[in-house]
Amino acid sequence: MLEKDPEINVLGGKLEICGMDPKTGFFRDGFCNTCADDTGSHTVCAVMTAEFLAFSKYVGNDLSTPRPEYGFAGLQPGDCWCLCASRFLQAHDEGCAPKVHLDATHQRALEIVDIAILKENAA
Repeated sequence: MLEKDPEINVLGGKLEICGMDPKTGFFRDGFCNTCADDTGSHTVCAVMTAEFLAFSKYVGNDLSTPRPEYGFAGLQPGDCWCLCASRFLQAHDEGCAPKVHLDATHQRALEIVDIAILKENAA
């Protein structure tokens, strides 16, 4: 079993749940937990928007199309999802970053995204 990093959010508090419908996170436990094996750093709890979903599909990660073979119904605007920190930063740089739940965003996101950028996009 993989050992999770400490469950601390970017504000220094206890990591809160990001989303259960659909279940999100590297561990599919609803939290943006991470570990050494999470090379994508799925640590940013983001609220999906149509604009971001279109951007993600355009850059090669289609999050909106259902993939029943993986038990994935596809994301819709309003769904909360643990994004890769680098994808969030890329979306921010392109002007289409989704909103972020800071209390559910893992502190490891700060290795890639500056806290000021996360706060600027706080939900």
